[in-house]
Amino acid sequence: MVLGIDERINGVNLGNWLVLEKWMDPEPFVRTAEDDEIWMHRTHGALWSERNLAEELRRHRDAYITLEDFRVIADHGLNLVRIPVPYFIFGDWPGHPGCIAYLDRAFRWARETGLKIMIDLHTVPGSQNGFDNGGLTGVCKWAQNPDLVEYALNVLERLARRYRDEPALHSIEVLNEPVSWSVFHGTSNTAKDVREASGSTHVPLRFLKRFYRDAYARLRAILRPETIIVFHDGFRLLRWGDWFRRAGMRNVMLDTHQYLIAMEEPLFAGPARRLYLQSRHLPWLYRMLVGAREIAIRSAARHIPVLVGEWCVENRWALHGRNRADAYRQVSRLQRAAWDASAGQIYWSYQLARSAKPGSGEGKPPRDPRNGGNLEAWDLTRVWRHGWIQADAPHDDVASAPSINDNRRKGH
Repeated sequence: MVLGIDERINGVNLGNWLVLEKWMDPEPFVRTAEDDEIWMHRTHGALWSERNLAEELRRHRDAYITLEDFRVIADHGLNLVRIPVPYFIFGDWPGHPGCIAYLDRAFRWARETGLKIMIDLHTVPGSQNGFDNGGLTGVCKWAQNPDLVEYALNVLERLARRYRDEPALHSIEVLNEPVSWSVFHGTSNTAKDVREASGSTHVPLRFLKRFYRDAYARLRAILRPETIIVFHDGFRLLRWGDWFRRAGMRNVMLDTHQYLIAMEEPLFAGPARRLYLQSRHLPWLYRMLVGAREIAIRSAARHIPVLVGEWCVENRWALHGRNRADAYRQVSRLQRAAWDASAGQIYWSYQLARSAKPGSGEGKPPRDPRNGGNLEAWDLTRVWRHGWIQADAPHDDVASAPSINDNRRKGH
């Protein structure tokens, strides 16, 4: 299952392992009732002790992802795992126990199973988006503090030095989901400490380009030439054009996150919601939605290989329609065909609450702790179990789809 330089990425995210997200599995949060990982650490450490916090996190991480899970992933025909890591991974940020030993473990498992690894810096101090997946809900101030920016760059350098000679290292993503103005102001994430959140705003494109240049220069000086450096589009897929080529970057990819549940939001808002959900034209509407994203991906891919680094089959048609399984299957086929315009796709996520048997998707359906909704579609082990996505489903070759070699020839 070696991921060759021209092989399309077919992967899965190992979310909620090293970066916790309460909606995916509330269990690690039960003793504090906090909504994000940073506050869970703060409160847990204050109520008990940092040592006790470290023990709680160890129990979660030891059980949540194991060698057997890597085997399950490889056996289902996937070739890469994207591993979100926190800025405190090395354990030198006060109050936040590190987890570098687990990433070391993942590389051993990857060598044994033939999988490749993309390291994804998922959080930074002060947060880059104010999402719960950024660790600190409602706060987005990282880009305003040069010391915090430097800290993130230093973490990237340390990760690159540690793993540059690992045969399983496929790529490093320098930052997950730095938020745009429209996304930041279009979401309602309330901070626990309003004073801490004061002054929060989006990550400007001008700053993001400067940060990406710095990150590229530092990482390329350390990594092997064939190791890919990945940049998130910052929710601005079509704003980049040929910037990476003009910046002299080689062997890079642009990561875009495409969630149907977000794309369809305008259609199902307000009084038209029931009309759309009952419409016999729903399949056409979904083809239109996904087709528009495919066009955008193809446009961006004229300049740089584009990766759909997060996606999911979750959609309102399946949640509210009469034939849930058929809707999921149709939507998954639509999306996978569209993502063939890219250099590959990585599902979010491998699992939510841990199954008793690794990769089995067994047990009670996971429920959203915020509203009680069914979350099965976010759990790939359950998606496989229900047959909503065929394991090892072949991808149609698309002549115009970019390859990593194309990128290197063009001097990106």
